[in-house]
Amino acid sequence: MIKQKLESVLARRCTLLGVGPMSVNCVDAAIGLANRHAVPIMLIASRRQVESSALGGGYVNNWTTEKFSGYVMDRDDNDRIILARDHGGPWQNEKEKADSMTLRRAMESAKASFAADIDAGFQILHIDPSVDIHSPPSLDEVLERIYELYEFCWSHAQKADRQVLFEIGTEEQTGTTHTQDELEHTLASMKKFCGRNRLPYPSFVVIQTGTRVAETRNVGSLDAPVRVAHELPAEIQVPKMIEICNRYRIMMKEHNADYLSDESLQWHPRLGIHSANVAPELGVTETRALLETLESGGLGTLAEKFLALSYSSGKWEKWMLPDSVATDRERAVIAGHYVFSTPECLEIKTAAAAELEKKGLDLDAILRSRVESAILRYMRNFRLLRSE
Repeated sequence: MIKQKLESVLARRCTLLGVGPMSVNCVDAAIGLANRHAVPIMLIASRRQVESSALGGGYVNNWTTEKFSGYVMDRDDNDRIILARDHGGPWQNEKEKADSMTLRRAMESAKASFAADIDAGFQILHIDPSVDIHSPPSLDEVLERIYELYEFCWSHAQKADRQVLFEIGTEEQTGTTHTQDELEHTLASMKKFCGRNRLPYPSFVVIQTGTRVAETRNVGSLDAPVRVAHELPAEIQVPKMIEICNRYRIMMKEHNADYLSDESLQWHPRLGIHSANVAPELGVTETRALLETLESGGLGTLAEKFLALSYSSGKWEKWMLPDSVATDRERAVIAGHYVFSTPECLEIKTAAAAELEKKGLDLDAILRSRVESAILRYMRNFRLLRSE
């Protein structure tokens, strides 16, 4: 039923949208848009964002898998939201890295996380064991780990009487594209594995289309104004990859679509890209809206407190370009969504909301509206709005 729901949208020559649950306002915006426009939206939660209670929960609203699922289901009146695990696998949360877990322990932890996803009603599971804190795994080693996790998840779903779809592929953010040989090898290997073990074939495969997010822009080859040396342009390479996917009857998923131009996004349904994810852009959008609202509302002191809190988190570091010239404020904006659920930020927001209410302003309504506008840009360019 889940796959048919997605395929019915693709039949209209659309591109499906995956939204990262960057905050409560972001989740509420996605639920509202999906229900108002009668179109499925995937909420793609990483293990750092949302994690099982047994494994410590996540940084987004301090949600556990169970509470996040309950929150969405209670508000998704028309069953439009598809809960999806993004980048599930060993060492994909901070605890497994901090504890320097062995492969065996990290795999068992990943299985426990997946089991909680399935029990909580997640419908798409991205199995991504490409991360290894001890040594970089080869493609065949990654595939062997996928097989183990895949078989576990399918078995658990059968016992729990849950319907799940699978997504495979690595998290690598190179800004370049996969080779056709890599894709052929991966899909042929999965076909043999699934046939041998009588398992359903995965529904999605992650393809590197030339997207890469750094700071607050997409610096990959897909949106580059000039050709990238030694690489086929996207308008040639992507159709070839989609042709392979169609031959194996699997949907292509693009990650890191954030900050792409409208023109590039409009090419997604034209090229036949089945699905794309957007996440950090939405966190930055809400952060900017928060700062603008505080500063225009005469609450500059609270804005400065938020900027100091965000900057001191250091969460901006992994997003910076080499030799970056970004200011401290720009770095704080990049990291803003990581601190939304901290006690210090909640205190700032509570004080701001009380002051803005005196002026007839609803802080969260303002923030939610800005995030909705950002999501709508993708929905419009992906042809998901029936009336347009």
